[in-house]
Amino acid sequence: MTDEHDIGDALTLLAESGEAVSIYPSSATNVVMARIRSVDPEHPYFVLELNEGEFLPPGAATFVAWMRSAKVQFNLTSDTWPTLPEQPTLLNLEFPLKCQVLNRRSSARLETPLGVYYMASFVLNGKPYELQLYDFSAGGVGMRAAPRDAIGLHVGKKLQRVRLELGPDSVMIADLEVRLSRTFRSFLLGEQVQIGCQFANLSPAMEEELKRLLDKLHAGKHRF
Repeated sequence: MTDEHDIGDALTLLAESGEAVSIYPSSATNVVMARIRSVDPEHPYFVLELNEGEFLPPGAATFVAWMRSAKVQFNLTSDTWPTLPEQPTLLNLEFPLKCQVLNRRSSARLETPLGVYYMASFVLNGKPYELQLYDFSAGGVGMRAAPRDAIGLHVGKKLQRVRLELGPDSVMIADLEVRLSRTFRSFLLGEQVQIGCQFANLSPAMEEELKRLLDKLHAGKHRF
């Protein structure tokens, strides 16, 4: 999306819905949370309200939010993020030059069965991770974890040699790239982080093995 009016419409929808905006600064490891306060109806500017206690460091940053069933993502950069007079939590920002709207999945996702824990295990920067899988497809996997267990898993991170447990006696080793990270609140588990990953560097043999595992799970799901 590159048309200024389309971008303005998307930002306006986010402002009206009050959706949370996750900001991933290139110079920091933490995620900055905010919301779009308002959109200028005549000029390509919008006001971003940082959550209480948040600070956006200077430099490039990636902004991610959900708009209805679509994910909106864009990049902005500033040496000094412009704030409104005497309101340091309100940033007056110019529209991005382009905005990605991802509202389709290239392949159907299959939810993991209830009562069965499918896991993803890997090491990133020397730290071991073990996250629960909640769905997967021929294109990627979805994981969830408590915020403390998802530190460092930002959009764009490449995860190498991830061990995916896709059912009893079904294990696959694959490389992944984080394409989505957002927080949500679970009624049972409290605050959680949803992490969507895309498969990377899959060989034809690995693609065939993944298809076999998906077919096996799909058949088992319809047996009950």
